[in-house]
Amino acid sequence: MRIFRNAEEGRRTILSRKPLGAGELPMDVRETIFKTFGQELDPDEVVRRVIRDVRDDGDNAVRYYNQRIDNAATPELRVAREEIAAAYEQTPRELVEALEFAAGRIREYHEVQLRGARVDFSHGGLGQRTLAIQRIGLYVPGTAAPLPSTALMCAVPARVAGCDEVYITSPVLRDGTIPPVKLVAADIAGVDGVFKAGGAQGIAAFAYGAGSIPRVDKICGPGGLFVTIAKRMVFGDVGIDSIYGPTETVVIADESADPEMVASDLLAQAEHDALASPILLTPSHYLADQVDAAITRQLRGLERAKIARASIEAQGGCILVNDIDHAIDLANEYAPEHLCLLVERPMAYASKVRNCGGLFLGESSPEAIGDYTAGPSHTMPTGGSARWSGPLGVQDFLKRMAIVQVPDELTEDLARAASIIARAEGLTAHAAAVERRLQGR
Repeated sequence: MRIFRNAEEGRRTILSRKPLGAGELPMDVRETIFKTFGQELDPDEVVRRVIRDVRDDGDNAVRYYNQRIDNAATPELRVAREEIAAAYEQTPRELVEALEFAAGRIREYHEVQLRGARVDFSHGGLGQRTLAIQRIGLYVPGTAAPLPSTALMCAVPARVAGCDEVYITSPVLRDGTIPPVKLVAADIAGVDGVFKAGGAQGIAAFAYGAGSIPRVDKICGPGGLFVTIAKRMVFGDVGIDSIYGPTETVVIADESADPEMVASDLLAQAEHDALASPILLTPSHYLADQVDAAITRQLRGLERAKIARASIEAQGGCILVNDIDHAIDLANEYAPEHLCLLVERPMAYASKVRNCGGLFLGESSPEAIGDYTAGPSHTMPTGGSARWSGPLGVQDFLKRMAIVQVPDELTEDLARAASIIARAEGLTAHAAAVERRLQGR
């Protein structure tokens, strides 16, 4: 693990993010693009063509790209109830029970959140109604790592919010199936349908409809580069929750922290993806050295050691800071997806944290528990967007409607002022519309 003795050097390196999609695509991805389109294309052009084809040819285009990109034949895009029933047979009962337990925790958290999110009022002829968005499409990535937790973390809040229809789309395995555990999680979450459409074709199908795949009002959920670009391109024709990039965790630790726990928290982040950012901020030279040694030891026993090592070496590292306040200043500037305070008195510092998706206080609250069973959704802002946004929650599945019914006794005052402002703007039809309300008064 790289250890930076100077905060400015840390800012220029591990705290400096690259634009989403920067850098050369892996060789296997470039080969798939050439095989699919017959020429070399950049990611934006790939997504643009997929979206166009799905808009023009619906299900047929989705099947085509499933075959060309995922090497999977998907004659039926909607998962049948029989497949879901079979998925339960293929999933160990212990895992089903763990998913049900996690869903209960997530549901309970978001039911409490809903109480504060539904703000309806009526005052002086003015009001607000909070309505659930009717039709939601959720993208749930993952095949080799199937991510059933993401199905729960996205679908349960939508159900708690009261959305009429909630659907999931997912990439498929080479045999044309979705991993059974993901289907079980989707069923536990109570979705109305699961579809076999990965990548940009899944996003395009939800944005414009594709025959068997319904058009939705809003698309939520994380995904890789092509999913992210697709969400950006379809926004405006459909709502989206956010743009998600590679996952990030900043651990702030003092000399009281257990080096083995700090190392395990960093590696839990690193094993997600070679592009993940596991970062340690500490004033303790001794702790930094001990964590570095612990990472080396723990890597030997990890199944995804190659991925975790690549993440640590490319995006990870430790920055030595003056004190914990200095660390929090750096963290607020970086605005990470996850921020873990492994310090002697975490609550004493919690109020100083302004920018992160999720704040994890103390050694008994590792971010890994947040990924599964704590309660808040693990779909959190990345890329610095925690400066203005938060985790996926019931608010993302609600919309507000303003209601105006001006009382007669206020019409004259409001209309006169509105008329003056409208004429100052040169909008005389606006002025005339309100002035007519003054006639005969």
